[in-house]
Amino acid sequence: MYGTPALPQDFVSLPYANPDAPKGGAIVLGNTGGFDSLNPFVRKGTAPWQLPFFTHETLMGRSWDEPFTLYGLLAESIDVAEDRSWVEFTLRPEARFADGTPVTPEDVIFSYDLLGSEGHPRYHGLRAQIDTLTQTGPRSVRMTFNTENHELALLAGMRPILSKAQWEGLDFANAPLADIPMGSGPYRVTDYQAGRQVTLTRNPDYWGKDVPFRRGTHNIDQIKLDFYGDANVLFEGFKAGEISAIREFNAENWATQYDFPAVQRGEVVKSTFQHQKPSGMTGFVMNTRRGPFDDIRVREALIAAFNFEYINETLTGGAQPRITSYFSNSPLAMEPGPAGAQVADMLAPFKDTLPEGTIEGYALPVSDGSARNRAGIRAAMKALEDAGFTAQDGTMRDNAGQPLRFAILLSKGSTENMAIAELYIQALKRLGIEATVDAVDDAQFVARNNEFDFDMAIFRRALSLSPGNEQRYYWGSEAADQPGSRNLMGAKSPAIDALIDRMVGAQSTQEFTTATRALDRVLTAGRYVIPFWQFTQDRIAHIAALKYPDRVPLYGDGPNYMPEVWWIDPDS
Repeated sequence: MYGTPALPQDFVSLPYANPDAPKGGAIVLGNTGGFDSLNPFVRKGTAPWQLPFFTHETLMGRSWDEPFTLYGLLAESIDVAEDRSWVEFTLRPEARFADGTPVTPEDVIFSYDLLGSEGHPRYHGLRAQIDTLTQTGPRSVRMTFNTENHELALLAGMRPILSKAQWEGLDFANAPLADIPMGSGPYRVTDYQAGRQVTLTRNPDYWGKDVPFRRGTHNIDQIKLDFYGDANVLFEGFKAGEISAIREFNAENWATQYDFPAVQRGEVVKSTFQHQKPSGMTGFVMNTRRGPFDDIRVREALIAAFNFEYINETLTGGAQPRITSYFSNSPLAMEPGPAGAQVADMLAPFKDTLPEGTIEGYALPVSDGSARNRAGIRAAMKALEDAGFTAQDGTMRDNAGQPLRFAILLSKGSTENMAIAELYIQALKRLGIEATVDAVDDAQFVARNNEFDFDMAIFRRALSLSPGNEQRYYWGSEAADQPGSRNLMGAKSPAIDALIDRMVGAQSTQEFTTATRALDRVLTAGRYVIPFWQFTQDRIAHIAALKYPDRVPLYGDGPNYMPEVWWIDPDS
């Protein structure tokens, strides 16, 4: 996107992979909930989240050491117009699907058309910006864009490629569980028990094993995904030796719950990894499509009533810092206090419509850490009064006398989110607000998110060091009314839309950083989400036989780290 790639044309492997890692062995990973689909590319159903990373490939792949660089994967070469109005990919002659058939330009064109029409809505935006898809040679495809957008040449290389022969004549969007999409990736789904287990087996004839981008990756022969009712049951399964590795996101649990016999015997190892990726946003999102969440004063009150310091101390021992903006823990985060000159200039055209504090400076309330949170409750009461609410006989009511009540949508599998909600509900009672938990299974949770059928819901949006067009899908105005989009809060803001345009059209790193910091200010001051804590350190407990390279990528852990570049020590 900017500058030149860090790796030379003849690089041996990604810098955080071990090209000499041994192949073999098997592991079991745990998921909570269940699944009713093995097609992760459509809106219908709930599929195991790991599948796209293991079974399918894209024309280009990301190095998790570089925010703005992609390298050839299915494509052996890429040609780009000087003005980035088109990009042309030439496929590797050895690229094959799992059944041994070659990946062809016809498959590429078919995949982009199919995903752009019948696939999950997250794929539609890119296809709408491609004017023509044309085969230009025996192994080449050119994509010409109808939008001036410098990021499109990179995004065009990041869509999964499907087999045209598999899906012709079939209903892709409504395919049954047994119709498993075939990819070109290192693994295939070789067995499954509906809702309970999926077995992924490494393809011994995988076409890309000698491609530099793939050397030292996907080293484990078999990966099983077992599904558990909730996080507590999953953890007990790990302690019993039924799971090979587990990610721990709670610092207090990490310090106090990982002293079981297998750890004491050295059979289970605790490993930590530092990263430099943005915090993203985790918290309770408020659906502004519904009253009273369409009133920013009500959202301000609900944020003030959330006693973060007390909840954090209770559940994590106070070890994890709060998310203070959407890009916390990174150079892209808004800077504290008033906006700097460049950011302020970018925000100036929208100053009359921006949320209070966007330019002047906005910060989350900080409590004294006590359970009562008197200052927060007073601030919440003031904001509710400004919004026309009054406390009557212990109940907060609006001007029409209707009580302020809402439900918090949660997935049954998350005990930690349930505990957060319960502590929050206790605080809301002091304001005369009746909040309840609406706990549903994973399939219902996804379906209701897709239809924006909630008042408040648990929310997690991971963000990268190279945000771009996906931001429209996360909080752009057009996505606010698009079922299945990730704009769960329903944000509709000309400032947000314009700042995303500035971000993706930036001609320099400085312009890009300024636009992202300005966007961060508008999102944070918009008071759409009640933020929780961030994860500045990755924690993985794993069997001792599981090994990893010495170098940790810039982005730290993720499916492209564990288990992608890990391996089983044959001597363990």
